[in-house]
This record gives sequence, C-alpha cells and structure tokens, in this order.
Amino acid sequence: MKYNLNDVVVLKKTHPCGCNEFEVIRLGVDIKVKCSKCGRVIMIPRVELNKKIKKVIEYEKKEN
Repeated sequence: MKYNLNDVVVLKKTHPCGCNEFEVIRLGVDIKVKCSKCGRVIMIPRVELNKKIKKVIEYEKKEN
C-alpha cells in the first residue's frame, strides 16, 4: 500500500474507541498513526500496518 504523511488510512479492525480511521503522522520502518476520534497515538511496524489497511484516503492541501 502507498501512503504518505497526513494521509488517513482505514483499517480492517476498529480501535477500542469505535473508530477505524487513523492519520499517518510519522513514516519510517515503524509508522506512527493517530486515531481520528480519540487522538491516541500508536506506533506499528510498516509490514504489520500494510496487512491491516483496508483503504487510503489521500490528504488534500487546502490553498487560501
């Protein structure tokens, strides 16, 4: 799966708060994602995250 910084990824399994959308806030060997509902930050290995992703919602820059 291809994802970049600030993209929203939808996972197959929901977080305990009930949300399954996470924002990518750090890239590397381990990916840091933030829950869209409760704000919890989770670090997960890239290989494991790639297996859990359902779809990627791309980040759109807003121009003023």
